[in-house]
Amino acid sequence: MVNNMPLKQQAIQLTAPDELVFNNNKSVHPPGPYQLLCSIEAVGLCFSDLKLLKQFSAHPRKKSIKSGIDLNILDEIPSYAPDELPTVPGHEAVVRIEAVGANVAEFSPGERYLVQTDYRWLPTDGSNASFGYDFEGGLQEYVLMDTRIITSPEGESMLIPASSDVSASAIALVEPWACVENSYASKERIKLDVNGKMLIVSDIDLDHSILEELFAKYGSPSKIFVLAEKKINSIYDFKYIDSLYSIPDNSINDIIYFGSNAQVAESLFPKLGARGLINLVQCGSQYGRKVKTPIGRVHYGGIRIIGTTGFNPSESMNYIPLTGEIRQGEKINVIGAGGPMGMMHVIRNICQGVSNISVYASDLNTERLEVLKKIAAPLAKERNVLFTAYNPKDDNISDSFSYSALMVPVAALVSQEIESIDKKGIINIFAGIPAQIIADLDIDKYIEKKLYFIGTSGSVLEDMKAVLYKVESAKQLDTNLSVAAISGLDGAIEGIRAVEHQLIAGKIIVYPSCKGMGLITLDKLADYLPGVADKLSDGLWTKDAEDALLKHFSS
Repeated sequence: MVNNMPLKQQAIQLTAPDELVFNNNKSVHPPGPYQLLCSIEAVGLCFSDLKLLKQFSAHPRKKSIKSGIDLNILDEIPSYAPDELPTVPGHEAVVRIEAVGANVAEFSPGERYLVQTDYRWLPTDGSNASFGYDFEGGLQEYVLMDTRIITSPEGESMLIPASSDVSASAIALVEPWACVENSYASKERIKLDVNGKMLIVSDIDLDHSILEELFAKYGSPSKIFVLAEKKINSIYDFKYIDSLYSIPDNSINDIIYFGSNAQVAESLFPKLGARGLINLVQCGSQYGRKVKTPIGRVHYGGIRIIGTTGFNPSESMNYIPLTGEIRQGEKINVIGAGGPMGMMHVIRNICQGVSNISVYASDLNTERLEVLKKIAAPLAKERNVLFTAYNPKDDNISDSFSYSALMVPVAALVSQEIESIDKKGIINIFAGIPAQIIADLDIDKYIEKKLYFIGTSGSVLEDMKAVLYKVESAKQLDTNLSVAAISGLDGAIEGIRAVEHQLIAGKIIVYPSCKGMGLITLDKLADYLPGVADKLSDGLWTKDAEDALLKHFSS
C-alpha cells in the first residue's frame, strides 16, 4: 500500500486490434522519484478511441517514442505501453493526485487536474506520444504519470489545474470541447514560410514582377526551386530543376503552380509537406475536369489549398482567413450534428457570442436530432440565434450556407459542399477523413468561389485553458450539456461499442470509482438510480447529479 492506495485495480485494457479486456487485477504501481500516482475521477469516451481500437500498434500514437527525451527514462515508467504492449485507452480525463515521488516538488496530493493528451515534443513514427495511447490512459482507477514526460521543453505541464467547484464530467469534457475550439481558433498561416522551401512550377512565361510583389507582401522563402521552360528574370536566387523527380515527397512548405493542367496539379500535392500551402494560379484558364486531391491531409496533415483564376498569386493569399472562426452574419451548417462532436459544434457556435448568425444542424438520424433540439433550441432562443435542425432526407432546406462543419469523414460530402456553399465560404473538415484518401474534387469551382478548406487534429494547451476558463470562470459554456450516458468501468466496453455503432446521441462519461455500474443513458437513469435522476435538470446532467452518484457508490 502507498498512501492507502490498493495494490490492485480495475481497468479496461486494449490487448490487440479490436480486443478489449476488463482486468479486475491490474497492478497499481507506486510512484518513482519523478512520478505521480493519480486517481481517475472521470473519463469521456471518444470516437478517436475507435481508431486506436481498430489499429492498435499500427496507430501512429501507439508507436515507440523516437526522440525528445533520454530513451532510457522510458524503462522506468510502467505506464509506457508502446507498440504491441497492452494499453489503457481513455484520453478525456480529470485526475486527482494521490501520491508523488521524492523529487516532485510542483505537485501535491489532493490537487485536481485536467489532462492535456498530446506530448508533441516526443515524436513517434508518424505522430507523437499521447496519454491514452502509448502511455496508459484514463479507463482505470489509478494512473501513473511521469513529470519528465508531461512537461514540455518550455517547462509547461500537461496537467492543467482544475477547480473542485465544477463536476468531474464537465472538466473531463473540456478535452473534446478543446478539439472543437481548436478547429475554429487555430491560427492559419497567412504568410509564406520564410524559413522553408518553395516550389514554383510554371506553364507560362512568368513575369518576375508578380513574384517580387508576392515576396514583398508575404515573405521570401529561404530556398526556392523552379520548374519552368524559361528562366525568370529576378533578383531572387532561384534553383532551377528539370523535373519533379528531384523533389522528395513531403518536403516543400509552399507550392505555386502557374497553369491549368490537372495532371500537373495532381503531381504537386505529394511534394507538399505537413502544414504546407499550395497556391493554384490558373492564369485565365481551367482544369476542365475534377482534380484528384488529398483531402484527408487537410485534417491530419494541416495542408491548405488556395487559388485564383487570374495570374497573380497574391490574390489568393489575400483571402486566407486569420482563423477558422465563424464570422458575423454567418449561416453555419453542421453536417452530422446529432453525434457527440456535432452537438458540441452546434452548442459552441450558438454560445460563441458572434452576432447575427444562423446555425443549422443536419443529421440523418431523427432521434438524435430530437435530442439535439431539446438542448440547443433553448440556448439559441436565449442568445437570439436562429437555430434549425433538419434531416436532409425529409426536410427541404433552400437556404445556402457560408460555413460548413463536417462531422462525417466522407470525402463525397466535401465534394457536395463545394457545389452548394456560398462564395468565400469556409469548409471545416473536422471529421478525420483518413490521410491517404484522395478525392475527385471540382477545384475549378473551389477556386472560382474563393473557398477555403480548414481542418485541425486535436488541440493544444491554450485551447484547453480557453475552454476551461469558459466552463469555470466565465460560466459561458456548460460542457455537461453533451452528456448522454454514464457508466462505471463495468459498462465501459459496452460504452465504447455504443460509440462505435452510434447508438447514443451525446457523450458517455465513465466514473471508475462507481464499481458495478453498467452503461446507463440519462433517459433511463430513474429506473436504476432514482436518487441521482432527481438531481438532473430537465433531463440534463449536473454537478448535483454527479455528487449524488458518487455518494451512492461510496456508501
